[in-house]
Amino acid sequence: MRKLFLILAIIFTVFAIIFTALPLNTIAFLPIGLGIVFCLVLLKKSDANQKKLPNILLLLCVLSSVFVLGKTLLIKDEVVKDAKFEQEKIETKKEAKQELEDLEKDLE
Repeated sequence: MRKLFLILAIIFTVFAIIFTALPLNTIAFLPIGLGIVFCLVLLKKSDANQKKLPNILLLLCVLSSVFVLGKTLLIKDEVVKDAKFEQEKIETKKEAKQELEDLEKDLE
């Protein structure tokens, strides 16, 4: 039973680290939470001399949790209006309109 919890704890810890690196925001808390749960169960099932790996896995999950929480709270997504692009778009429309008017005059 301990081996099953060890495998699950490792898998969810790896998923937690991967999801932390990806821009998934709060979805990353799902594997982090499962990793923490399996690490705690693994700590409970382990003997005194077998608690080093579960402690490391638990530490990685908690650090991932802190990192995701910090990313979610501190980094704000802002969309900045690009005035230069808007100006170029308006100029392009004016030029296209002028070309169409010139073609229309040439056809007459």
